Amino acid sequence: MTRVCLLGDPDVNLSYELLSRETAREALATYEIAEPFTNSVAVDTVSLGTAVSLLNDLDWYLVRFVAEAIVLEPSVSRSEWLSRDLAREVRDGVVPPEETDQRLKVFGLVDGEPVEPLFVRRTQGEVPEYDLRDVEETLVVRVSESEFSG
Repeated sequence: MTRVCLLGDPDVNLSYELLSRETAREALATYEIAEPFTNSVAVDTVSLGTAVSLLNDLDWYLVRFVAEAIVLEPSVSRSEWLSRDLAREVRDGVVPPEETDQRLKVFGLVDGEPVEPLFVRRTQGEVPEYDLRDVEETLVVRVSESEFSG
């Protein structure tokens, strides 16, 4: 299963905003909704293609209410997420899955809430330590070249 996770903007209640709107509610109706992080909405889809398609269907809401849209694709990594752009590039065959692991956006997690991302490159196969503040754990998101350099 491929997991899609939407991390809400700090100023909104993401679950409320999505489920109170008919189009978003209908797009999510066939999925079991989870909240793996504070103010997030996550669903499991059958494939990377379905995950990207769902994100495309929800685009209007993503622009308004979502800070990050990320995808966990087990055939790429079981622990590191893909950004929406990178997930699309992998699905479209633009970037091979094995070439997705160099550019990272690492969030600290404080009480289950992603905070202050740090952009880093993997060095010698390891994720550099998150050093923006003391955190309990981190959330690693692989990003596209344009997201990393932009």
